[in-house]
Formats: sequence, structure tokens, C-alpha cells
Amino acid sequence: KMKKTIKFIDLFAGIGGIRKGFELACADRGLNTKCVFTSEIKPHAIDILQQNHPGEEICGDITKIDAKDIPEFDFLLAGFPCQAFSSAGKRLGFEDTRGTLFFDVARILKEHQPLGFVLENVEGLVNHDKKNPSDKIGKTLSVILKTLDELGYKVSWRVLNAKNFGVPQERKRIYITGTKKTAPDLDHFDESYQ
Repeated sequence: KMKKTIKFIDLFAGIGGIRKGFELACADRGLNTKCVFTSEIKPHAIDILQQNHPGEEICGDITKIDAKDIPEFDFLLAGFPCQAFSSAGKRLGFEDTRGTLFFDVARILKEHQPLGFVLENVEGLVNHDKKNPSDKIGKTLSVILKTLDELGYKVSWRVLNAKNFGVPQERKRIYITGTKKTAPDLDHFDESYQ
């Protein structure tokens, strides 16, 4: 019986860390993976990606790529930069994300409607652009979550520390994941690597 192949795209790919984790997680579950599109603009990151994935094309600036030109895929991976959204918008959602790099994630999700996504960002995203100290999360994360909900995804997010997963350093990052079917469970990881 043929194993299913999960096709994915890697945006703001950096040196491919999110991709590596995704590939390993799929392999643990007996799934094949195929990266069908990679976008990165930093020359040093592109050099490393090309060494690690010879023969794969690395596309440049995602803001200049039409979503229709991206091949069909099942999962979107993105370590997008943290930017504030315009305070001009009142709707809080997809339209408010224009002019930021998260908008490119949103427009590609909207066009392709993949099964799901894994987004990664700095821990500071949780409180970024917070208006009131009593707010649980800042405006930036609120807009992101609202936008993903508008696009039809059931979403979970959590800050995780790399040191709990076998990486020998403190590295806290927020992971925002979602699928069309259910919000992924981010509360039951095996953190027994210490």
C-alpha cells in the first residue's frame, strides 16, 4: 500500500527549521512529505537551504508572488515576521492584515484552502501591540487568530520552549496551528527530553 505524501510549502523559510520539524513529525507517523514551494529572501539562509535541499528552487520575495502560481499543497509552514497591523482598520481580520507579511500567509491560505498550517513566531507576539494590561493577548495575535478563523480554520496556539524538545538552548516560540477539521491539541507533548 502506498504511503500518503503530504505536500507542503515553506514561507519565510529561514534555514529550514520549521520544515525539518514538520518532516520529522510526518516521518514518525509513517507519512511521506514533499516540499513543493519555498520562499526566502536572505542570501545566507538561501545558501544553507540550497546545500540542504539541492535541486529545489527557492523563490524570492513572497509579496511579489501570485498565490495562483504556487502549486497545490496540503500544509503551509511559515515563520513570518512580527509586525503591527494598521490601527486604521476597524474590522479586525483579513482586511486589517494588508501591508504586513502575515497578509501573504492569509492570502495564500485563502486562495488554496489547504488542510492546515503551522506558523511560528517569537514569544513576544503574544503581547505585541497590547492596549490594556488586563488583555490576555495583544492586538496583533488577536487579528491573526480572527483572520485564520475567518478563513475557516480551527486554531490552537501555544508558546513552547525548544529546551523541552531536545534542543540545548532556551528558545521560546509561539506556534499557531490549525486545520479545517479540528483545532490541534498543543497540550500533551512529551517534554521528557531534559
